[in-house]
Amino acid sequence: MTSAAPTDPTRAPVTLLTGGSSGIGAATVRRLLAAGHRVAATGRDAGRLERFAASLGAPDTLLLLPGDAADPAAVEAAVRAAVERFGRLDHVVANAGFSTHATVAEADPEAMRSMLLTNVLGPALLIRQSLDELRRTRGRIVLMGSVAGLKNTPGNFYSVTKWAVHALAENTRMLVTESGVGVSVIAPGFVDTPFWDARGGVPEDRPALSAADVADAVLWALGRPAGVDVTTVTVRPLGQLN
Repeated sequence: MTSAAPTDPTRAPVTLLTGGSSGIGAATVRRLLAAGHRVAATGRDAGRLERFAASLGAPDTLLLLPGDAADPAAVEAAVRAAVERFGRLDHVVANAGFSTHATVAEADPEAMRSMLLTNVLGPALLIRQSLDELRRTRGRIVLMGSVAGLKNTPGNFYSVTKWAVHALAENTRMLVTESGVGVSVIAPGFVDTPFWDARGGVPEDRPALSAADVADAVLWALGRPAGVDVTTVTVRPLGQLN
């Protein structure tokens, strides 16, 4: 669900999102812009970010910030650029993440390291760099978790990283709730996005959400009234058992 755009664009909320060029990230950027947010979106691939922005008509309310979500300097620069461009920061959405889809018995150690850095260190860096701004605006933090962060499957190292994200969300909530900052973790089930391309896509007989379904959950969490903190939102496609 989205809300009408504010009539004064300088009063529109400002949201910084990592991993914004495809999949759930791109769908969330679309929803945020439609809801009247000013959006700063990061992504490793500058060209992909630019093509995505062009598909939206390159609106002035969208700031592109190429960079690695697991790079402390890049995250610091992204937060600074968003505040300099839009004047403040109301929300952050830690969406960047990936999976090798290999078990701990067979995964390449360097790929595991990269996944750990992107999926766990990345959200922690975003929280660290944005906290001062979010305390000023009494804003919200949304972390992209997963049903894999609630249920284990054999040897699933991606699941390990998402369990860590869920722990990070609760640790952060305890740290910031008295400052008026909300913290939510969104835990999707199967989602039909490029995340599954390395495994040939989501099987046709497997129930799956769309990226837009998950984006709607993010917008719902961000749109809760002041004083309401939504901790965990689990979103599965109807028919998914685990």
